[in-house]
Amino acid sequence: MTSFTVATFNVQNLIGPEQDYYRFERYSPEEFASKRAWLAGQLGRMNPDIVGFQEIFEPDPLRQVIADADERAAPPILARPSAGGPSSDASRAFCPPAYRPYGEAALAFAPNLADGGPGERRPGLAVLSRFGFAEEPQAIQFLDPPVDIAFHHLGGGDAGSYQIKRLARPVLKVRIPVGGRIITVFNAHLKSRLGEFVRPHGAHFSPEIDLLTYDAAGRAMGALRSAMRRAAEAWVLRKLILDELDRDRPVIVLGDFNDSAGSVTQDIIAGERPYPDYGWLRRHDATQADAFYTGEEAAQIREQVERVRLHSAERLFLRRALRDTVYTTSYGGVLESFDAILLSRHFHPDWPGRIGEMAHFSVFNDHITDGSFPEAPWRSAASDHGQVMAHITMR
Repeated sequence: MTSFTVATFNVQNLIGPEQDYYRFERYSPEEFASKRAWLAGQLGRMNPDIVGFQEIFEPDPLRQVIADADERAAPPILARPSAGGPSSDASRAFCPPAYRPYGEAALAFAPNLADGGPGERRPGLAVLSRFGFAEEPQAIQFLDPPVDIAFHHLGGGDAGSYQIKRLARPVLKVRIPVGGRIITVFNAHLKSRLGEFVRPHGAHFSPEIDLLTYDAAGRAMGALRSAMRRAAEAWVLRKLILDELDRDRPVIVLGDFNDSAGSVTQDIIAGERPYPDYGWLRRHDATQADAFYTGEEAAQIREQVERVRLHSAERLFLRRALRDTVYTTSYGGVLESFDAILLSRHFHPDWPGRIGEMAHFSVFNDHITDGSFPEAPWRSAASDHGQVMAHITMR
C-alpha cells in the first residue's frame, strides 16, 4: 500500500537578492537569506512528496530553498489540525512520516510568458515530485485559438463578447507515477483580486491608481476586469481537467485560485454539484407539462455530472470534523481559503471505483497575518499564504 502527500505552497515572490521584481521591490542579501531560511523551514515541516509552488520568478532560488531544507533534515512538525480534530480512528492515529531528502526529486518550472525586465517581472510556477515525472511537464499560458466568451441579450441576439488570448500566469501540468498509477497534477495561480486598470498610451500610470483623485467607478471596473479574467482562466483550467477525466485519468489540482471555496471561480474548476434527483425536472425537449426525466435518465445525468466533478480536500476533511477553522489568507482581518487541493472521484471515499482516499489534511497557517492584528505583526520573510497538504493512501 502506497501513501503520499501532496501540497500547495504560494511562496510570495521568490527571487534572488538585489533584483527589482516589481517597481521599487527587491530583497537585500539579508532579507533574501531570511526568506530563504523561512521557506526551507516551512518546506521541511510540511515534508510533502508532491508540492506545487506559486510565485516563482526563477528556479535557482527555489533549488536553494530545497537544498536548505535537505541540509536541515529536521523531523517534520505535525501541523495543527485544521478543524477541531477528525473523528475517524485512522486520522486520530495519524503520524507524520520521517523527512526524506529531495536530492533525487524532479523539479519542473514554468516561466511566465509576460515576464519582463527589472521592475516588471512576472512570476511562474513549479512542481517538485519525489516520484519524478512520467512524461515531459507541460506549461499552458498562450491560448491558440483564443477563448471567445459570447454574450446574448435576454431576448436573444448578440450582446458582445469577451476574449482571452493568454493566461495571467501559466498552468503547469505534470504526470506523476505513484503506487503503480499515473496521476495528472495541475498547478495553477489564477488572476488576483487586485483591480486590473488600463494605462492610457503615453501615461506613466493608470488614472485609477491615483488615490488622491479617487475614481470609485473606475476602480470597480478594474475589479470587474479581474473577476472576468479569473473566471475565464478557471474555465481554461476546467477544460484541461476534463480532457484528462475523459481519459479516466486520476486528477489532482493544486494552487492559489484567488477565490474561496464556494466561489464562482472554484465552482467552475470543480464542476457542478449534481441534484439528488433529476426526476422532478422537466425534460429539455418537453412538449407537454408532465414530461419529466425518467428514473433511468436521472441516474444517467447524475453519473455524467459526478464523473467529471472534483472534490475539495479541505471539505472532505471538514465533513468529519467538529468545526471549520481552515484559512490560508488574511486581508483586512478577513480570513479566507484561496489555496486549495481538488481531487477527482478517483480519491473520493464514497466512490466504489476509487484508487485511493485522503487519510488526513494539514494546514500550515500560524504565520498568517496582514497587519490587522497587533499581536501578529507583518513578517516579510514569510509567505502571505498558508499552505495546505493532503495525505493520500492508495488502494
